[in-house]
Amino acid sequence: MTPEDVLAMAKENGAKVADVRFMDFPGVWQHITFPISELDETSFEDGFGFDGSSIRGWQPIHASDMLVIPDPETAKMDPFFKEPSLVLIGNIFDPMTREAYTRDPRYIAQKAESYLKRTGIGDTAYIGPEAEFFIFDNVRFESGRNRSFYEVDSVEGIWNSGRDEAPNLGYKPRHKEGYFPVPPMDKFQDLRTEMLLTLQQVGIDVECQHHEVATAGQGEIDMRYKPLLEMGDQLVWFKYILKNVAHLDNRTLTFMPKPLFEDNGTGMHTHISIWKDGNPLFAGDKYAGVSQEALYAIGGILKHCQALCAFTNPTTNSYKRLVPGFEAPVNLAYSSRNRSAAIRIPMYSESPKAKRIEFRTPDPSCNGYLAFSAILMAVLDGIENKLDPGEPLDKDIYGLPPEQLAEIPSAPGSLDEALDALKNDHAFLLRGDVFTQDVIDKWIEYKIENEVNDVKLRPHPHEFFLYYDI
Repeated sequence: MTPEDVLAMAKENGAKVADVRFMDFPGVWQHITFPISELDETSFEDGFGFDGSSIRGWQPIHASDMLVIPDPETAKMDPFFKEPSLVLIGNIFDPMTREAYTRDPRYIAQKAESYLKRTGIGDTAYIGPEAEFFIFDNVRFESGRNRSFYEVDSVEGIWNSGRDEAPNLGYKPRHKEGYFPVPPMDKFQDLRTEMLLTLQQVGIDVECQHHEVATAGQGEIDMRYKPLLEMGDQLVWFKYILKNVAHLDNRTLTFMPKPLFEDNGTGMHTHISIWKDGNPLFAGDKYAGVSQEALYAIGGILKHCQALCAFTNPTTNSYKRLVPGFEAPVNLAYSSRNRSAAIRIPMYSESPKAKRIEFRTPDPSCNGYLAFSAILMAVLDGIENKLDPGEPLDKDIYGLPPEQLAEIPSAPGSLDEALDALKNDHAFLLRGDVFTQDVIDKWIEYKIENEVNDVKLRPHPHEFFLYYDI
């Protein structure tokens, strides 16, 4: 798409406004809307100004002016706005220097793709995330000085099996039995299909949709793998579309990793493969049909996993899911079929094109641009430095005796630990200027000040249950 193509597309679709969007530092899509008359060919060079000091984790107030310059290749028509609206994803620039902004997550993804090519290892990194989610009928929460609570509810909630729903028709999935019965047990088949079709409407290839293991409307819709930057763009569209389709059905959808106690959390198993000159680099004759480069790539992820979690599992709630002993992929090992390992080599197909690494630790609360870029950098570090991943672990990890289990390293147990790991292990991210020291420092600072400390300082409701009569 050229600027001319975009303007022709806007005219053909009768667009009345142009909606320019970008990703903030923590990972939430932001947007500015202009009359379509404000968009011309110069807009793709001059951009649009906005206040960068009002965006979380970005500019101080004394240097607030910033530019967002739309990328013509990202043009799509919004499927929800009342008036026909052209959507463009933008890149962030400094208006004084005209340099790309180092804290723009999309720019980091662009640099990661460029660095891959410069290494000579490959020319394309394909990413395929499996982003899970919950669909609730109602959510209420409050966090004040003198009270704190949350409450979620679902027509599928097994806790409502005895509720008078005038009438209660039963068919509520039992805990850990949601994978994957047909309706009427599955209440959200039609809603997930509407999400799937809306994704296809905006040009996103979808492989399947299904109910997931947990009760209360846990689901998964899988996008077909794409190059890293393109998948970063698609993931923000994915979250936007799913939330809006649910909202139009008077329901609410969340990518929060662990909204329910004693039921499966929400992950985002992330598949990655590297190709060069149209050939898959990870196919070979080693363990599980992969190449030596793939094994080195696994070694890179395992070595840096604790630091990676600061980007792939970036919320305090992420570590309510990543708990050892509860079937979460916290064990820093790899296997061809063992889903309790942090890395799995899928065995569905013997085709060389299907050979890939599945990193199972990430969750969908992440900023995809940052998470995918960090994973790629760990993979490249493993290949460049020939990091041996050790022997595969094809046993049932949870059936191992305690002394053997203790020998298997684990993912961090909290966001604090992940941020500490990132502080001590980030040199691999700085190569090629993909991540800058400023980005690393600001990420750690922002997360500690705005999330870790905020959660630490507040009494937890369960503490009243445990300690009020102490």
